[in-house]
This record gives sequence, structure tokens and C-alpha cells, in this order.
Amino acid sequence: MVREIPFTEIIKKYAKPLKPLASGSKIHGRLKKPVRAVLFDIYGTLFISGSGDISGSREKIHPLVLGRLLKNYGIKKDADEVKKRYFEEIAKEHGRLRKSGVDYPEVEIDMIWMKVLELDKLPPARRFSVEFESVFNPVWPMPGLNKVFKFLKENNIIMGVISNAQFFSPILFEAFTGFYPEELGFSSDLMFYSFEHKYAKPSTRLFLKAKIVLADKSITAQNTLYVGNDMLNDIYPADAVGFQTALFAGDRRSLRLRKNDTRCLKLTPDLVVTALTDIPDYLNRQNAWSER
Repeated sequence: MVREIPFTEIIKKYAKPLKPLASGSKIHGRLKKPVRAVLFDIYGTLFISGSGDISGSREKIHPLVLGRLLKNYGIKKDADEVKKRYFEEIAKEHGRLRKSGVDYPEVEIDMIWMKVLELDKLPPARRFSVEFESVFNPVWPMPGLNKVFKFLKENNIIMGVISNAQFFSPILFEAFTGFYPEELGFSSDLMFYSFEHKYAKPSTRLFLKAKIVLADKSITAQNTLYVGNDMLNDIYPADAVGFQTALFAGDRRSLRLRKNDTRCLKLTPDLVVTALTDIPDYLNRQNAWSER
């Protein structure tokens, strides 16, 4: 059995410096209203993702690598069969949730692995989940990450997250910055991870929940900026609930323009940014303009 090490160490073990790949997009746009809250997507926006999103694609999960991982955990199962059943269990859970009325369902990946690996306890399934994700979808902080967090915190701009995510996703903040999200300035009641709600983007479910929390803080949707790299999963639902939107186009791995999706044909983000550090520049510019 593998040595018990913190999840943060597992994540860092497989992490290697990644640089964003230029997408060819140009920075443009203008904010409509002063911004009092900024909400972020995680994968492909705050963190560079080797696969461009959470979890590796079917093609990226190589049986030889998976076989070694299974062996490290003392699991005597065929890698090809494990891979096949992994996607089958996800599809099965998606189907079950859709039947219950969930428009865009999300799974709890540790529970999926419990079934696939036939484990009777959750801790080993969670540990395997973290290492599987770290092997097949390594991540690295997007340039300017800490600078943006510092700017928003110092300017009393509320921060939050709405992201397709799993239980290990919040751990990325601690693994790469040394701080929990709340220590970086994030509001604990504005951290919306898909696995906790069983709803994934592009459902508006998490955005509507965030809108209610913001209203309790006397912050309107118009004074909220949502930043994400996907026109469908991020810009579409954020725009639908009335948030201002910023398309993060700083890495072509994760940029999803969705030009052929009818839901995005007439959709235009308020901003297109090619670096996280563009966000403070826009906020300063808007504040200066609004004070005239």
C-alpha cells in the first residue's frame, strides 16, 4: 500500500511548471458597472490544466500508466477494464441524476472510484482519486495568480468560485500558494463546487445560488464579474443570471469558444482578457471612469 502523504504533496509530486500557450486572442471590451465581487472558474482560468479542464480525456488515460498506478495501490485489476468501467460508472450516474431532474449532472468522483475499484472504505478511494487526477491532468498556477488575489483582497473586492470541480479542487490553492482559499481573500459562502451540488456548468444552478448570497451582501449581479475560459460553461450561465463576464483567453489549451453551439452564437463577453493581470487593470480603469 502507498505511504500516507498529504493530498497537497501528491498534487505537487506530479506538478511540473506549465506555461500558458498563446491563443491568438486580443484583449478588448469594457465593464458596464463598477465591480464589487469577482467570481472565478478554476481549471483553465486560475490554474493551467494539462488537459484544458478537470480530469483527463479518455484518450489521455494511457493503460500502461494507469496499470502502474493500480499496482502502486495493490489493486489487481486490468487497466483497460478499469478505464472502461470508470467511464461507464460516470455515464450511469449522469443518467440517474438526469432522471431526477438535474439538467447538467455532476458526479462525486471518489464515490465513482469506490465502485470501480470495489473498495469498501472512502479514504483509499479519495487518495486514489487525487493521484489519478494528478497523473493524468497535472496543473500549475496561471501567471499572475497571487498578484490578482492580493489586488482584490486589498481593494475589498469579494472573491468566490463557481467551478466544475471535485473534492480535491480546493486543495490546489493550498498546494500551490501555501494558503487556504479563505486566507487568500475568498468568501467561504461563495465557493460553489459542482460535486457538492450534483449540478455542473453550464447549468445556471450554482450561479443563481451565488447571486442569492451576493444579494445578502448587498451586491447586485450587475456589480459582479465572472471570469472563465469557456463560452458555454462559463460565459453563457453567468450572462444568463446577469453577471458581467470576462472570457479568459490566456491559454489555448483551455480556451473554449464554442462557435458552433447555438447557445453561444449571439453571446458576447463584456471583456476578453489574455492574462489574469488584465483584470486589475480593467477594474482600476472602470473605477476611475465611474468616479468622473
